[in-house]
Amino acid sequence: MTIEEHIEELRAEVRNAATIQERRQIEAELELAIAELEVVRAELDGRIRAEPPF
Repeated sequence: MTIEEHIEELRAEVRNAATIQERRQIEAELELAIAELEVVRAELDGRIRAEPPF
């Protein structure tokens, strides 16, 4: 599963969450997945380097 597919799956889960606690937990996971995708895109674009600075 790609990160994009995972994000879409999480979005669907948020829409169908049974409780507010479940919704909050899924939203937190969704935020992390979106941040991870942004890091991957930034690495590919050359905006950031994945290598340690030393």
